[in-house]
Amino acid sequence: MNKVLSLKDAIAAYVHDGDHIAFGGFTTNRKPYAAAYEILRQGQKDFIVEAGPAGGDWDMLIGAKRVKAFINCYTANSGFSNVCRCFRRAVEKGEMLFEDYSQDASILMFHAASLGIPYVPVRVMFGSDLLEKWGISEEERKKIDKLPDQKYVIQENPYKPGEKLVLIPVPELDTAIIHVQKASPDGTCRIEGDEFHDVDIAIAAKHCIVTCEELVSNEEIKKDPNLNTIPGFVVNAVVHTPHGAHPAQCYNYYDYDGQFLKDYENASKTEETFSEFIEEWGFGPKDHNEYLDKLGAQRLIKTRVVPGLGYAKKG
Repeated sequence: MNKVLSLKDAIAAYVHDGDHIAFGGFTTNRKPYAAAYEILRQGQKDFIVEAGPAGGDWDMLIGAKRVKAFINCYTANSGFSNVCRCFRRAVEKGEMLFEDYSQDASILMFHAASLGIPYVPVRVMFGSDLLEKWGISEEERKKIDKLPDQKYVIQENPYKPGEKLVLIPVPELDTAIIHVQKASPDGTCRIEGDEFHDVDIAIAAKHCIVTCEELVSNEEIKKDPNLNTIPGFVVNAVVHTPHGAHPAQCYNYYDYDGQFLKDYENASKTEETFSEFIEEWGFGPKDHNEYLDKLGAQRLIKTRVVPGLGYAKKG
């Protein structure tokens, strides 16, 4: 089965207003920026977001007022911002519902979602104020059918009377979007380097969009099946998107674009300068190819990794 679509068609088919949605990658690593820009262009909004360790990808969509509720453990362009500015501004102004879990809890929630279980028992949140402070009240939660009514439930361990466990809810994802190094038309994916939570959200979501650096034949990707990461049957759309993670890095292909991330950090300091930045980079190019043309070949060449090192040569 051929699942190859254009980025425009994939986003239009599988991303809708109000979706419960998750992105793959980690802060400045293998984030699906090209897909995020296409969502900006198409205008989908009111997302219920399971962000995990997020970066500028979700920060842009928050700044553009596309996110209704944000469930998260960390949002920053690591090394360039302590906390992403649009995210912080939206929380401080009360413009977006926000709930905070620890990072290990977030990753366990994603894994439990891939297993199809309704909640996961943890101990990791004991001893922190994450249990005392609810970002989204029970009253607010009951107004949104894609949010659980409670942040957590404390229950006694049935196998060890007297021991308490925190039961955290598992997201029911509509859509997952991830960026990978290689994919084939039937949806089989190969992730090089750290997989983060990408396999879990691909399996858990009702629909999965994959953008890839290289589109290879079904026969080619099956030559070394032990290197493959995501089975084709969980993927709905495959989009050939070279440099689809820019300005984040993509292991074995290119490093992050530090200057771009610095420019974004500065531009996102105010709503006015953020709007100017998004108008130029988000809405200015009509598609990902125009975005790459605007960046220019020399800039992209400078981010290419040194073989065997995994990083670009600086200077």
